[in-house]
Order: sequence, then C-alpha cells, then structure tokens
Amino acid sequence: MLPWKRVLRPLSALLLAAAAASLAPATAAHAQSAPSSGWNNYACKPSAAHPRPVVLVHGTFGNGTDNWLVLAPYLVDRGYCVFSLDYGQLPGVPLFDGLGPIDKSAAQLATFVDKVLAATGTPKVDLVGHSQGGMMPRWYLKFLGGAPKVNALVGIAPDNHGTTLDGLTQLLPYFPGAQDLLTLATPGLADQIAGSPFVTKLNQGGDTVPGVHYTVIATKYDEVVTPYRTQFLDGPDVHNVLIQDKCALDLSEHVAIGLTDRVTYHEVTNALDPAHATPTTCASAIG
Repeated sequence: MLPWKRVLRPLSALLLAAAAASLAPATAAHAQSAPSSGWNNYACKPSAAHPRPVVLVHGTFGNGTDNWLVLAPYLVDRGYCVFSLDYGQLPGVPLFDGLGPIDKSAAQLATFVDKVLAATGTPKVDLVGHSQGGMMPRWYLKFLGGAPKVNALVGIAPDNHGTTLDGLTQLLPYFPGAQDLLTLATPGLADQIAGSPFVTKLNQGGDTVPGVHYTVIATKYDEVVTPYRTQFLDGPDVHNVLIQDKCALDLSEHVAIGLTDRVTYHEVTNALDPAHATPTTCASAIG
C-alpha cells in the first residue's frame, strides 16, 4: 500500500465516523434538517445564472446527508438550489443506504426529481452522483422516462460498467458496522457486479440517451471501481475527465473524490455551467 493511502484512508474513516455520529439522529429526516445551510430548501428558486436545481445522488453505503457534507454547501455557496435524497434502503438497516435493487432505487429517484421540479417550478434538473449514484440515474434516464426531465448527469467515480464484489467490499473500512451488512441480502451490491443482468441491460444499445449531457470524473487511484477507465462512457454528448489530468498532485481515491475533493468539485461546476467554465487546476482546491 502506498504511504499516501495509509494517510487518506484513516482520515476518510474519521470524517465519516464523525459525520455519522453527529448526524445520525437527523439522517432519517435530512430533507427537513438541511435548510439552515440552504441545502434541501424547498423554498429555493433557481436564479437566471443557475436555472436548474441540482439533485445529489449518494453512493453505496452512503446516504443523502453524509455523502454531501462538503459538496452541497460548496454548490449552495455558488448560488445553486441543491437537493439530495436517500434511496435503496433495506428494512431494518439504518444509515447505510444504496443497498436495495437498483431499478427500484431509480424509481425512488424519479419520484424525488418530480418533487423537486414541482417545488422549484423548473422543467429540468441536473444530477450529480457519486459511485452508484453516478450510475443508477442512467437507469432512470433510459427506462423510466427521466431523460426529458434531466439536462445533465455528472458522475463522480461511477461504476458505469460494473465492478467486482471484492472492489465494493473495499468500501467497508470507511463505514463502521458495514461489515455486518454482508450477512444480509444486498441486491444493490449484486446489481453492480460486472456482467450482472442489471449492468448488462443498462448498457445494451449504448451508454447514453439523446438530450442529456454526460460528464464522468474519475481518479486513477480508484480502488473500488477498477480498472478506472470502465467508469467512462461512450456517446455523442460525453465528457470523460481523469482528475489527475487536471491536477497531477490530486491523490483522491474512490471515497475522497466524492466526499472532499474540491478539485473535482470545480470540475463539477464546470459541467453544470459549461458556458462559464474556467480551467480546473490544483489551485481549484483552494478556490
């Protein structure tokens, strides 16, 4: 293991453990608890500068609060209306979401997007997802009629073409208690295995659907979705980004690229507002 991984992994684990401890009482009702930061504020009306609400879609073992403790305020501070959901819950399993059948999770996303559109009075949203949250919306777009309601999908380290179960289990050290979940039925994990019926159907006939702008942001240090280039999409309106091409010093792996990496977040804002994009560099980490 490289020395930097020895540093990043315990730091990520501490961050998530602290977040879980402080936010667990509010997680079940996070949509009502976040407005103090402007996040999940259903009174928010998109501006002319940022005319679409942003819906954040968490990853496997995550939830709609803990996954976005940094990115949601980052976007709110830049004038976006930001919303996040919990999906893929298993009965009797608190806090750790994204474990249910992914087609049913996509249906939960469809319901949530309709709720956001109704509240904001806008015709379309932008979706930003981490890990499974960057891949699952593609089912919504392709099979559940979501494409007319979505302008852009930005996937951060998404497992677009599946991964291995061994890769997914490398997430467990970041989530205390998650090891116990392996004894439960977790269809959301099985669906993500490369070559699964879900992954096969998702990618049949092409990776994308017309009318949606796709961005994939990957890190070469990803130890969960491997090889990392399997995250990238093929299609006429796809922008694939390796974050080390923007900042060679960026050591973020699968968890950090979604939870804390401001270089990645700058690239996210470029994808949300390409007309006003600015170069993403290592200096973006302090921007």
